[in-house]
Amino acid sequence: MEQMVTIFLFGKKHEVPESLTIMEAMEYSGYKLVRGCGCRNGFCGACATIYRIAGDRELKAGLACSTKVENNMYIATLPFFPLIKEGYNIEEVKPTERIMMELYPEIYACVGCNACTKTCPQSLNVMQYIAYAQRGEYEKCAEESFDCVMCGICSSRCPAGISHPQVAMLARRLNGKYLAPHCDHLDERVEEIRRGDLEELIQSIMNKPLEEIKELYNHRDIEK
Repeated sequence: MEQMVTIFLFGKKHEVPESLTIMEAMEYSGYKLVRGCGCRNGFCGACATIYRIAGDRELKAGLACSTKVENNMYIATLPFFPLIKEGYNIEEVKPTERIMMELYPEIYACVGCNACTKTCPQSLNVMQYIAYAQRGEYEKCAEESFDCVMCGICSSRCPAGISHPQVAMLARRLNGKYLAPHCDHLDERVEEIRRGDLEELIQSIMNKPLEEIKELYNHRDIEK
């Protein structure tokens, strides 16, 4: 018989198998997840969660789909965190240091506590990519933040109120629009999709069994 552990979901006590993730434990306990569950595989960032282990003062964070339950875990989900998102037209802004100063001046109030990096469920060096953004090094910021899933956990722990994912998104957009080398073959592929040239191929792939799709993906041609 599987070992059971005690968890508290929104203050209510439950006994669940210790092998479950927080998300699985919620469903095991009778919760029907209609939002905040996304991809269920650690990529979409929809299931941001905060928790504390009884007797431990540290408030921890993670994604419910990939964080295993622990005994005496007190859990509260954050299916949405209100990040500050400034409006801009990517056709009008330029990749200068000034644009960050205008849109996200709070990044210059960073105290270097590194709480953002410590809480990132993707193990990104969040404080480092904010430092790149401060210096206008958008190529480096884009590269360092590439795997960000926009869950907002880093921002929830930031004493300076920085919206790290939105800063990173702006840097990636600036990099893609103005700094990264132009790809003619990408333009050609986008035009093919718009014309519907690939519709038959897309439909044939969608109709394949999942295992066959995985094989196609794992053995695809990768551009050097």
